[in-house]
Amino acid sequence: MIELEGVPELVDPVMIAAFEGWNDAGDAASSAVAHLDGAWKGEVFAALDAEDYYDFQVNRPTVWLDGGVRKITWPTTRLSVVRVGGDKPRDLVLVRGIEPSMRWRSFCNEILGFAHELGVEMVVILGALLGDTPHTRPVPVSGVTSDPDLARTMDLEETRYEGPTGIVGILQEACTHAGVPAVSLWAAVPHYVSQPPNPKATLALLNRLEDLIDLRIPLGELAEDARAWQLGVDQLAAEDSEVAEYVQTLEEARDTADLPEASGEAIAREFERYLRRRDGGPGPGQATAGGHATEGDGSYLRDTSSGRTRPPKPPKTDDTGEDTSEE
Repeated sequence: MIELEGVPELVDPVMIAAFEGWNDAGDAASSAVAHLDGAWKGEVFAALDAEDYYDFQVNRPTVWLDGGVRKITWPTTRLSVVRVGGDKPRDLVLVRGIEPSMRWRSFCNEILGFAHELGVEMVVILGALLGDTPHTRPVPVSGVTSDPDLARTMDLEETRYEGPTGIVGILQEACTHAGVPAVSLWAAVPHYVSQPPNPKATLALLNRLEDLIDLRIPLGELAEDARAWQLGVDQLAAEDSEVAEYVQTLEEARDTADLPEASGEAIAREFERYLRRRDGGPGPGQATAGGHATEGDGSYLRDTSSGRTRPPKPPKTDDTGEDTSEE
C-alpha cells in the first residue's frame, strides 16, 4: 500500500513522465519534464527504490561533496507535484528518472499505484527518437495512444507499432490495461546532430503538451535557446559541403511530405496558441507570443551506430531501389 503523507489533494491531476535512456534522444523528453519541474517549483514526494530496478554497473551512482561531507546520489525515478493556478487550475504529477534495467512490470505497477492514489486522470509520457528530419524545419511531434476512443476524441494516432520497445511503450500499455487513459508524445530529432541538450526538441514537446492538456506552460528562455541551437548547426553545416548537401536533401523530402499538412487545421492550432498566450500575458521569464517558437526543439544527437556527429551520405540505389552502397 502506497502512503502519501503530506501530498495535498490535487485538482484534475495529469501525470507527465519521461525517462533518460533509449527513449530520450538528445535528452529532449527528460529535459521537458525537468523544465516543468523548474518552472513551477515542483516538490519531490517520492522516489523509487534504486535497488529494485537499476543495475549500478550500467547506471552508476555518483559521489559528491556537501560541505566537506561525501554523499552518494543513486540512479532512480522521482515523483514530484506542481500546483498550477490560474483560471483553469490543474495540478501535475511529474515522473522523471532513468529507464529501469530490470523488473519493468513491477516498475510500471508502482508508478500506476501512485497514479491511482493521487487520482490521476491521464498519463502523458514524453519520448524522443532519432529520425531523418532536417534541423532547419519544425520538429515533428506525434501523439499516439493504444485507446481507440482516446485517439478519436483527442485527435491522436492509434499506435500500430510492432518491434522493440522501451519503458515508454511498456508504461503506456500498462496504463491501458489498468484502464488509465495514456498518451505518448514523440519528438523526432535529427540523427546527424545527436549530442544533448536539445532545446528545439524540448520546446516542441512542450508546445504539443500545452495543446494536449490545455495548459499554458512558461517557456522561459527555451525559444531563444532553440534559435541559438539552430544557428549553431547552420554554421557547422555551412562549413562542410557534404553536410549541407545532405541537409538540403532532407529539407526537400520534408517539404514535399508536409505540403498537405499546411492545412487550415494546423494554422488554426497555431493561432489558438498565439491567442492563449496573448490573452494570458507572458509568465515570469516567459517569452511573449511573438517570441514563441513553434518549431521548438533541438539537440545534438549522435548516430549511435557509427559514433558520427555528421550526417552519413544518402545510400546509393539502383533502379529497383536496392541499396548499392559499399560497406
